[in-house]
Amino acid sequence: MSRKLIVDVLVCGGGSAGIVAALAAARNGAETLVVEKAPFAGGIITATGLPFFDGIAHAETHEVVVRGIPFEIGVRMGLCQPGDTHIRPHNPRIRNIEKFKLLTDELLTSRPNLQVLYHTSVCDVKADGGRIRHVMIANKDGLVTVEAKQIIDATGDGDVAAWSGSEVDKNDPLMPMTMHFRVGHVHARKGLGSEAREHLLRAQDRGELPMFYGPAIMFAFAKDEAYFHAIRVAGDGTDAADLTRAEIQGRKDAWTIFRILKTNLPEFADSYFIGSGPFIGIRETRRLVGQYVMTEDDALTSRHFDDAVATGCWYLDVHPNTTTLGSANDTERVQPSPYDIPYRALLSKDVSNLAVAGRCHSATALAASSTRVNVTAMAMGEAAGTAAALAVEANDELGQLDGTKVRERLEFVNAGPTR
Repeated sequence: MSRKLIVDVLVCGGGSAGIVAALAAARNGAETLVVEKAPFAGGIITATGLPFFDGIAHAETHEVVVRGIPFEIGVRMGLCQPGDTHIRPHNPRIRNIEKFKLLTDELLTSRPNLQVLYHTSVCDVKADGGRIRHVMIANKDGLVTVEAKQIIDATGDGDVAAWSGSEVDKNDPLMPMTMHFRVGHVHARKGLGSEAREHLLRAQDRGELPMFYGPAIMFAFAKDEAYFHAIRVAGDGTDAADLTRAEIQGRKDAWTIFRILKTNLPEFADSYFIGSGPFIGIRETRRLVGQYVMTEDDALTSRHFDDAVATGCWYLDVHPNTTTLGSANDTERVQPSPYDIPYRALLSKDVSNLAVAGRCHSATALAASSTRVNVTAMAMGEAAGTAAALAVEANDELGQLDGTKVRERLEFVNAGPTR
């Protein structure tokens, strides 16, 4: 017999969006549960190993565009100061991912009305009459039924949205996945990336390496530790067999790159493989088709929305399923000015007590290539969590709330849209 949990707000996923959604809901008084499949929170930062706080400030002006809980996290990590209005670089680097894990643990256990369950996956959704009745989760306790008044899908893949009967979309082809990895005892020097590129191209010609990009070899954590953005694996992160294949291929490619560079470049002669991310990095899978579908034109024209609840600023970051040399993208970089993300772009048009935050929110594929980065996802999470608590407080539904009221509550705590 399965156990049952009853809460006000259930947050599915403890990544960038989910952490902040759970904190916002709890700080606004809701009994909140957040569940996460990994043994830690943090999403792409901790589970994949991407250390950049992308989306907190605009690339050209360096103006801070996200405040509230995401900015608070940045301050706690030493990435910015409380009074900062501009940040250089615009995407500050988290130099200690283990410290970030500790901070998220502390935040998610900081309030008596907030519970976190790691090692816990959402496995089923029961919905009828345009409302989610309960969500099934699985962990060491077995199957657990969670009855929540309001639900936030922060899974990244739109699992809850899809399983609830909400309309979702998926691009074809999907952007490739990337396995991040780190190599120690590397001697940094100018031009190392371009020389590495030549050796990787030869390996590709020999059939040893399917495809790659860059490679971007960054000394993000220590002066003798190389952090690689280089691997591309095509596939669908919502297909279990495809995802398994991608994880296996990603690790194989990481070791292939390491061995090629260790053999051919003196700067890698004494190097050693530190490790790859616990999970492969997924750029896109399902996207909600919600009450409003945000478009790339909305971003590029900085369209104003009365129900704006967050601000985005990242460039249209599209990765192709091909090798691209020296760059992640095969198109010219398009950089918008800061733009609004409307509340309706977080809402299912089919299920009244569901909001979606993070890269699976309601947007076109091109728009989502900008909104998918982690601080923008955090900002959406704060909006969704705040709205969920407001809905509970008013005995209302997420899908029925006035977005301007959500924005006003966010602005009251110095969060929400900044443009």
